[in-house]
Amino acid sequence: MRDHGFFSRKNRWTWVSVVALVALTAASILIGFGLLPSAQADFRAQGLWDSICRAAGVPSKWLDSTDQKAPVISTNVVLLPEMAKQASSASVGRGATLALNCTMCHGAQGMSRSDAPNLAGQYPEVIRKQLLDYKNGNRANPIMVALSKNLSDQDMSDLAAYYASLPKARTAPTTYDETLPALVRVGDPMRNIAPCISCHGGVDQKLGAPWLEGMPKQYLVQQLQAFKEGHRRNDGQQQMRNVARLMTVEEIEAVSAFYARKAAVAGH
Repeated sequence: MRDHGFFSRKNRWTWVSVVALVALTAASILIGFGLLPSAQADFRAQGLWDSICRAAGVPSKWLDSTDQKAPVISTNVVLLPEMAKQASSASVGRGATLALNCTMCHGAQGMSRSDAPNLAGQYPEVIRKQLLDYKNGNRANPIMVALSKNLSDQDMSDLAAYYASLPKARTAPTTYDETLPALVRVGDPMRNIAPCISCHGGVDQKLGAPWLEGMPKQYLVQQLQAFKEGHRRNDGQQQMRNVARLMTVEEIEAVSAFYARKAAVAGH
C-alpha cells in the first residue's frame, strides 16, 4: 500500500535533507564568523560586519575603528645630521670633566672592563640619543636614568664630543674578507631581516645606529634579548624589535660573539 501522507518515504528524505542543510549552514556560520575570526591574533568583536571581514581574512587595521590604541611612542629624539658633526675642542674638554662620573662603568678612556658598553670612538649622535632617552624615561637603567636626569642638552653634546674624540674602540670595520654569520652578512630576506652591516657599519652606517665592533658580548646579548622581549623600546621605528623578535637564542649568541670578537684587541 502506498503511503500518500506527509511523512511518506519521499517526503521523509526531503525533510531530513532540509534539516541537514540547515544544520550544516548554521555550523558553517558559527565556525566561519565566530570560531575562526576569534582565533586570529588581532580579532576585535565589533559586530557582524567585523566578523564577516575577519572570516574573509581582512586585517583589523584595514577596518575603520576609533577605539584602537595609538602606537606607543618609544623615543621622542629626532636624529639630525648635525648631531654627527665634529665638535669643538672646548666641547671635548667640558665633556672630559663630565665623564669623570662615568668612569666606574665605562672606563677611564671609554673602554669598559665590565659588561657596560664601550664608548670610546662611538658616534656622537648615538651617545646623545641614548642619554636623551634615559633622561626622558624611554630607556630603563637605574644608574643611567639617575645620572642623565640633571644633564642639559649642552652637557650631553659635550659628553658625546669627548667620547667620540677618544682613540677608537672600533677597530677595522666588518668586511666580506672575514667569516660572517649569515644575519650579519646578508640577513634573512625570508624573515624580512636586514643584514646587520647595512646599519651598524662595515657596508653602511645608519644615523643613530651604534658601532658594535668590540662591544662586550654579554652586553650585546642582553640588549638583543631586551629588544626581543619588548623590555627595551627606544628604537624609533621598532626596527630592532622587529629583527630581534625573530632571532633565535643561537642567532643572538652568534651575532653577539661575532661583534665582541675584537674586544680584547680593542682593550689594549
